[in-house]
Amino acid sequence: MSKAKGKKPQRSGSNVFANFDQQQIQEFKEAFTIIDQNRDGFVDATDLKDMWASLGVVKDDAFLQEMLKEATGPLNFTMFLTFMGDKLQNTDTDEVLNNAFLTIDTENTGRISRKVFTNALTQLGDRFTKEEINQMYDVAPMKDDSVDWKRFVKLIKYGGDFEDES
Repeated sequence: MSKAKGKKPQRSGSNVFANFDQQQIQEFKEAFTIIDQNRDGFVDATDLKDMWASLGVVKDDAFLQEMLKEATGPLNFTMFLTFMGDKLQNTDTDEVLNNAFLTIDTENTGRISRKVFTNALTQLGDRFTKEEINQMYDVAPMKDDSVDWKRFVKLIKYGGDFEDES
């Protein structure tokens, strides 16, 4: 695949790989490989469509093109890593996320029951749809029937899953 003419990738620091530890880079590489369905080293609309289809979701071409527009150039692994770094950098700070969860977990147990969490997501702030809530529970670290929100904050901020620290 040739590079798009007239578009220069934006640089995010001198070395995007320096922004992540080896485990994070490996996890992003695995994710990239899963998304790059045709294994040509670039993610394109066909790859995205196939990836969504493998999840049982049908997305139209306009949606896929909007996703690709977020990248500043051809989406190879380095661009993917830069993109993910930018996305992770643009999340709230750990303190802001912790304080948000503490408004629900007033006893600071580190857990929020699924019922209470779902209620908060549908009643407070930017209200989540049922589909968004289901997607969140697909990735949220759980302990029994509760969200382990301290691990969830780490997942949101740094990607990857973190072992139980208690």
